[in-house]
Amino acid sequence: MLRQNLQQKLLQKLSPQQIQFIKLLQVPTVSLDTRIKEELEENPALEDLSLTNMNEPAEEYPDKDPDEDTFNAEESHEEFDEFNVDDYLQDDNVNDYGSKYEQNGDDEDERKEIPIAIQSSFFESLQTQLDLVPLSDKDFRIGQQLIGSLDDDGYLRRPITSLIDDLAFSQNISAEEEDIEEMLKVIQSFDPAGVAARDLQECLLIQLRKKESTPVIVKAINVVEHYLEEFTKKHYDKLEKHLNMNSDELKEVVHEILKLNPKPGDSNAVTTKQLQVIPDFHIANNDGVLFLTLNSKNAPELRVSRSYQEMFEHYDKTAQKDKKLKEAVQFVKQKLDSAKWFIDAIKQRQQTLLKTMNAIMNYQYEYFLTGDDKNLRPMILKDIADRIGMDISTVSRVANSKYVQTEFGTFLLKSFFSEAIQMEGGEEVSNKEVKKILEECIGNEDKRRPLADEKLTEILKEKGYNIARRTVAKYREAMNIPVARLRKEL
Repeated sequence: MLRQNLQQKLLQKLSPQQIQFIKLLQVPTVSLDTRIKEELEENPALEDLSLTNMNEPAEEYPDKDPDEDTFNAEESHEEFDEFNVDDYLQDDNVNDYGSKYEQNGDDEDERKEIPIAIQSSFFESLQTQLDLVPLSDKDFRIGQQLIGSLDDDGYLRRPITSLIDDLAFSQNISAEEEDIEEMLKVIQSFDPAGVAARDLQECLLIQLRKKESTPVIVKAINVVEHYLEEFTKKHYDKLEKHLNMNSDELKEVVHEILKLNPKPGDSNAVTTKQLQVIPDFHIANNDGVLFLTLNSKNAPELRVSRSYQEMFEHYDKTAQKDKKLKEAVQFVKQKLDSAKWFIDAIKQRQQTLLKTMNAIMNYQYEYFLTGDDKNLRPMILKDIADRIGMDISTVSRVANSKYVQTEFGTFLLKSFFSEAIQMEGGEEVSNKEVKKILEECIGNEDKRRPLADEKLTEILKEKGYNIARRTVAKYREAMNIPVARLRKEL
């Protein structure tokens, strides 16, 4: 039976301008240049001053005083229902990032950045090696299929029968299991050593058998081939008994095995091209005073196109007499609106980044002066959101994708956020301080008798950190430190 009901709902909808700002806020500096280029290609009403009007007199584009052109974050949320050409003609909308947003006078070109270089693809390297092997067309295509079936670690996880089906359906190639096995051996001979293995044992054996056959290598092959479980669990006493070795002999064998790479896919290059990690902020320490600057290298000077402004003004007057030009007027107006909104979103992005990072810097001032993790204060997203008067989600978007360069290194902003742990005296400290102490304790332990979690808990309690053993285990796992048994060395 159908019924009619009246319901009252309160919904919050984001304007197109707000959505655009949110998307731009998440973009790191290295990707911002690409995003701006895309907008320039899509919107002819948007111009990059570094590429246009190069021959015009300088006085037509005077530098703006940073204090004269301020940007209110709330302005970008307004709807541009009323379009006024004069608003555009009065302002070139030049986004002078260099003078407007930097808080000191350092030359940005003199500032050294710490990028991660883009490397060639792991799969491209294997394909290049395959191209050099004299093969029949069928074997070559089987080789391509094998390379394409490897995972990010360089392993072949798919069964041979599945590869046979793939070749039959996708490439119309009839292959036997022997054909696949033969080409698999070819791929396994490629660099990096151990690639195309089907499990860890095969991966290690491939690498060992590529080495010069010495007594230590022969013993290492025996351990991997017959006693891998005992080796991974570090049951060294059992290995000494089974292999009839003393501790010094076993130590040489273990050392040789530990030099091998369990993930050959990571050894040569990255499986996908990595973006350079370019810091979004720079913090400099000048005699105990911190200076924050925003990296604006990838943000060109933008303005609304004068020609489109003049075109709109002309069409707007003509459209009053010619109704057929209304669509053209609407199109030009839409492009002008879009250009204005994009420039405003870029401005708001820069302002929000600086506002957020400045609050983080002031909150963690002692840390940025010393670089000592013990000086990191407990800090959560809400602490910064309250300081800058913005939503927690906004702070989260900034912290999760932005980097800051300091004299101690380049760090992701979210690494400065941590929970509080209460000391015995009632003082609150960051859990990063506890992790630092744990790291030091484990680093200085006797590797023949590594410290168990219970012992680490006791050490922390002696230092005044009253935390449970399960919390110690959680922190240890978060730092990718194995349990005591797996840290044991001969």
